[in-house]
Amino acid sequence: MSLTKTNMLVRTFSTSSAAAQLIKPPVQVFGLEGRYAGALYSAASKSKALDAVEKELIQFQQSIKTDIKLKEFLVNPVLKRSIKSDALKHLAAKTNMSATSGNLLGLLADNGRLDKLEQIINAFKIIMAAHRGEVTCEVITAKPLDATQKQNLEAALKKFLKGNETLHLTTSVNPSLIGGMVVSIGDKYVDMSVASKVKKYTELISATA
Repeated sequence: MSLTKTNMLVRTFSTSSAAAQLIKPPVQVFGLEGRYAGALYSAASKSKALDAVEKELIQFQQSIKTDIKLKEFLVNPVLKRSIKSDALKHLAAKTNMSATSGNLLGLLADNGRLDKLEQIINAFKIIMAAHRGEVTCEVITAKPLDATQKQNLEAALKKFLKGNETLHLTTSVNPSLIGGMVVSIGDKYVDMSVASKVKKYTELISATA
């Protein structure tokens, strides 16, 4: 997305004419979701609604997970974009959402991008964590970590932080990793799982067969 298109996106999100100047997010998130989240951050910054937008979108994300009808409505390919856009704008007004959040939902509906909404919200959460000086870190292991392992892991990861940053660590389990772990910290990604090594060796063997 070019700077011109990004600025257009910001103006769409914001009701203020001052939105033409893009405010750069504190951390870059790549991909389509990153571009939308970055433009959303800029628009919400200008309207001084960053915290409100984050809270509203997290609540909406939770509603998607608990309300089956809402989720089906968002991903239904048969419904016209205009119908989805009008319905979401009405919902935003009814629930007293900020103009920025409401504009995002309407824009995604108009552009046929509602299937990316949760990814965009997650990208915005990463940006907001960086805005608060938090470094988001996700660790996936084959087996649950005990208290000592988690404490040692946190100590090791904190060495990557700057003096004014704090670590926000989440852990999850994926048995298919076999062993080892996958670590995402900030914009860094390291796959140290046994599964990735097995895959690599399998590809090497297949290539020489």
